[in-house]
Amino acid sequence: MEYTNRFDISSIKNKESWASIAADTIIDAHPDTDIYTTAAGISPSGVVHFGNFRDIVTAHLVREALKEKGKSARLIFSWDNFDRYRKVPSGVPELFSEHIGKPLSKIPDPVGSCHTSYAEHFQAPFVEAMEKLGIEIEYRNQTELHESGVYDDAIFHALKERKKIADILLSFMTDKAKGEKGINSNEYKEKYYPIAVYSRFTGKDITKILHYDGDTSVTYLCVETGKEDTVDLSKDHIAKLAWKPDWAMRWKYENVHFEPGGHDHASPGGSYDASSVITREIFNYVAPVFIEYKFVGIQGLGSKMSGSKGNAVSPLELLEIYEPDVLRWLYFRKSPDQSFELAFNTEIYRQYDEYDSEHTEKKSIPFRQAVGFGQIVQWQEDKLQVILNELELSYSKDSIKKRLPLARNWLTKYNPSEMVALNETVNASFAETLNDAQVQQIRTLHDELLRRENPTVQELEKLVYSIPKSPDLDEAQLKKEQRAFFKNVYNLLIGRDAGPRLGTFLWALEKNKALPLLNITGK
Repeated sequence: MEYTNRFDISSIKNKESWASIAADTIIDAHPDTDIYTTAAGISPSGVVHFGNFRDIVTAHLVREALKEKGKSARLIFSWDNFDRYRKVPSGVPELFSEHIGKPLSKIPDPVGSCHTSYAEHFQAPFVEAMEKLGIEIEYRNQTELHESGVYDDAIFHALKERKKIADILLSFMTDKAKGEKGINSNEYKEKYYPIAVYSRFTGKDITKILHYDGDTSVTYLCVETGKEDTVDLSKDHIAKLAWKPDWAMRWKYENVHFEPGGHDHASPGGSYDASSVITREIFNYVAPVFIEYKFVGIQGLGSKMSGSKGNAVSPLELLEIYEPDVLRWLYFRKSPDQSFELAFNTEIYRQYDEYDSEHTEKKSIPFRQAVGFGQIVQWQEDKLQVILNELELSYSKDSIKKRLPLARNWLTKYNPSEMVALNETVNASFAETLNDAQVQQIRTLHDELLRRENPTVQELEKLVYSIPKSPDLDEAQLKKEQRAFFKNVYNLLIGRDAGPRLGTFLWALEKNKALPLLNITGK
């Protein structure tokens, strides 16, 4: 019997229609459903990063496709904050190792008291980011649901069917895997329990179940204290189903029709396959349609994002350099089986350019210009507008207002080496390399800047191009001479061979800072 409902996106020729086809598949499988449910979720054990956002985006796009077909649909997102704390991620004090084994919702905020718990500390920024991105989500707090008792019947049913669940799990283990783990199938079935119990002595799940009474009570050993305890789980809700039975149970409880997953869940014989059998055989429910999505990479900061590895970027940090519309576009334009990368390096210029080329009606300032012009006018909108007017460049004021702070964040936070900074003193060593003609060109520039009261950008642009001119130079020679002149000026001002558009740069600089750097005597 086929238990899974994998959606083969690789067979779709027109990738842009994948969500619509997935919606049709869901409707065909559940034609009489009143409200269709797409789902996603994460354990907030560390920074909830934008690799996780693909989980939501995939479920969101299918939800929207269902709506476009006239169906009622919702997107639920589970905060798996009743999961155990497994390890201390980078950025969290090592002393938090004392909390390993506790539910994430029962651990204090790692940076003080700004949030009610460790879990909430990592959940809150993600929720805020989703609101900024305009993604409508119904959140599920798994701690609250467990402690309310709504899962009690399912947990007790799983306990009664524990040997059957054990058989299912064993069926997904190879003989080699069993041998490597020292698993004897008969012993495994006898000792297997589909739940973990959080000790009433320590609050941790470092426990061993000794007996189940067949109803609502279990006796367990608290390993750390050596104490035994018998607890009625219908009164003290301190038990949680193991991951695969838990996933299978929640599909039925929430009536989930679609849920995506990464490769770790999608691999053959992995979480989705095992949970699909459990949900059918134990909970009498058909597994939701499932799509595997590729992970999102990052350029400029490393490789695959991971909250526990410490190389993850929080949602709000990402929205400090990407407009919400641009970020949505980056995710929405790719089908789940297509990987892509977010850019913290200059690749971000191309991404913004591509977005702008598809949204010309917005008349947005190119991101590279927001970076280049922005830094030379010290991120002042009014001065930037003067430059744009002088250069006869017309962009929407709204785009300038939005992108200027994003450009500043991108440059100062992630690419400080790209920042333009004036030399503190005269670059004497470079000045000594100039010949007499080149020194004279610099002197001419210095004297013209000193003489002119309030030159316009256009006037300075004409000036810097005119200084290297000579009647005996043809067009090719003149361009070469101009490039050499610009290189000399940049080295004297910022110690580099190239920099921002020179006339514009000189207009934005304060005279009392620029003139001393151009006051050279040559060899």
